[in-house]
Parts: sequence; structure tokens; C-alpha cells
Amino acid sequence: MRTRSLIYRVALLAAFSTTALVAQQPHPPRVCAGGDVLLGSNLDTTWATRAADRLMHSVEATPDPAALIAPLAPLVADADIVLLNVEGAIGTGAAPAKCRPGSTSCYAFRQPPTAAAAYRGILPNGFVVGNLANNHAMDAGPEGFIESKERLEAAGAFVTGVDSLPTLVPMWNGTVAFLGFATAQAGPDPRDLSAARRHVGRAAEVAPWVVVTMHMGAEGARAQRTRDTTEMYLGEDRGNVVAFARAAVEAGADLVVGHGPHVLRAMEWYRGALIVYSLGNLLTYGPFNLAEPLNRGAILCATLADQGVEMLSLRGTVQQRPGTVRPDSSARAAFLIDSLSGLDFPGSRVRFFQEVTARRPR
Repeated sequence: MRTRSLIYRVALLAAFSTTALVAQQPHPPRVCAGGDVLLGSNLDTTWATRAADRLMHSVEATPDPAALIAPLAPLVADADIVLLNVEGAIGTGAAPAKCRPGSTSCYAFRQPPTAAAAYRGILPNGFVVGNLANNHAMDAGPEGFIESKERLEAAGAFVTGVDSLPTLVPMWNGTVAFLGFATAQAGPDPRDLSAARRHVGRAAEVAPWVVVTMHMGAEGARAQRTRDTTEMYLGEDRGNVVAFARAAVEAGADLVVGHGPHVLRAMEWYRGALIVYSLGNLLTYGPFNLAEPLNRGAILCATLADQGVEMLSLRGTVQQRPGTVRPDSSARAAFLIDSLSGLDFPGSRVRFFQEVTARRPR
């Protein structure tokens, strides 16, 4: 564990004074993280009619967010902190038009106001961190972005990815700092490696553990492989995920969690830290493509011990159209990640075994 400096102690006291709920467990923090989550969308509900025609039964456009997310609660019950990517704004009312009429590659998502409490409710006796550094958090404009943050915080969740300052979550034996990055309007830009190193390094000065989340990379079934190069999608520069993740670790991150490609990707150990390149779609209720392998997601749980990340477990999920989720007993997620890790990072791969667990190499 890093030496606790005066600035760390000041930050810890501030964090304790600004939250009414402080986890006090005499064990190292257990963090569970998932990929993209969208609990319905009230900006464009026409997708539900198309889905109903295809599936030959009615589909709710705006279901109850709490009911949608409920199947995931048992998968994170052993966590102290749950980190989720909030893939869309939260709110209601008029919103600026993001997509041009007739566009087939533009999507605008805004979840109903009750989604904020649903996110918080996934772990009633612990902490929930919602990441807003992604390409859909601004779908209802800057005002909608601010409303999303305020609704999550009012529900009792922590929010990261709003700016370059770390989000501090106080634990019994130290603080866990969270930082969100995205190649989009929301969140600091992971393509600026110098700035990213400064932001992560500042977080490492005030907390013994740092968790970084990144929303970047190409998208779709052809984006399962992870390479040390700039990725493009629809003509956009989506950054170099390997360069960013390793820069974050070099600056002090213990765990880097990726999402955005909508598919599972490899994991690797780097300088004793864990890099998760993409956890895929966790729960995306709406007009998402859920054909194989885009219907596969996972929740990654890790213990933040004194020497870094320990004791990994992977809980696979599968979505059934139009986006209802259930645990996947087939261990398909572990198989995919294990295989992709061997292909992309043979010298630093994460190995998942039959019991779907892994340990940091010694």
C-alpha cells in the first residue's frame, strides 16, 4: 500500500464528512464492476414497436428500472463497491435533438428518473459508483448531463467521469478513488496520455487504491480483439486502449475497467495491476444489437489488497431480447475472455479456470 500522505488524510476526512453511509468492514475492499447499463429510454420509443413486430409479442418501451436490474443484485452481493457504466442520461422533459432525422447510426438514450434509485439499489448495504464518462451521458444535452449527476447523487450513489477529479469512496481501511475517461464529450479524454497520467497520479496521491474506467475503442462483433493501436469507429478516433490503460497503471491505477466496444475483450496483468479491456453489454434495454457475441457480458469482482488486486471472480451474464438479463451458467464469458487474453496478451494474460476465478501471478 502506498504511504498515506497528509493530503490523503485530509481527503479521507473530507470523504467521511460528506457521506452518511460509510462501509466499515475489517477486510480489504471488494469491488465489482460491470459494463454498459441502460434501464430503458424515453427519448425515442419507436424501437419497441419494431421489436414487438420482430418478436411477435408486446415490448415495453419504458419498463420499471428496478425490475430490470434486480437479476444482477445476487451477482454483486459480496461487493463493498459496485461500479457501473450509466449508458445514457437520466431524466425527463424536453431535450435537444441529438440525431438527424432518418439517421441509422445515431442513437439517443435517456433513462426515466426512477433509474437513479435502481442503480443505487443494486447494493443496498454498500456503495454504488455510476460512471458518466461515455458517449451517451450527454444525449439530453449539457442540462441533461447535470440532471443525471444530480439524480444519481440524490439517490445516494457516487458519480465519476464528470471531470478530472477523483471520486473518493471511503472504506474501513482506506479510500478507493475512481476516475472515468471517455473519447466523447463527457469525461476527460483518454487520448491525451500526458493529462491522463496527471489525473491518475493526483488520485494516487490521495488514496491507497485507484480504479480507472475507460469508455473507448471500436464497437461491434468485429471489435473483440485488443491491439496496441488507435481504433476507429464510423470515422471517429476512439483512442488506443492499450496505451491509455498502461499509462494509467504507470501513473498509479490498480484496476482499469473498460467498456464501450459492446463485446467482451481480453484482460491482462500489467505491473501488478489488472487491466480489463471490455466487460461488454451488461444490461442494455433498448435498440441495441444483441446477436452473439454482443449479448454476452460479465461482472468482474476483485479484492483490493495491500499489494494490489487479488482474488478475481467473473460472473457471466447473457441478455435476451430486448435486453432482459440473466446470469449465464455456461461460463461462456470466462471462456471468451480466457481465449482472447491468450491471443492478445500471451505473456501477461489473465487465466480463468473451471471455477471462474483467477489470482494475480506471483
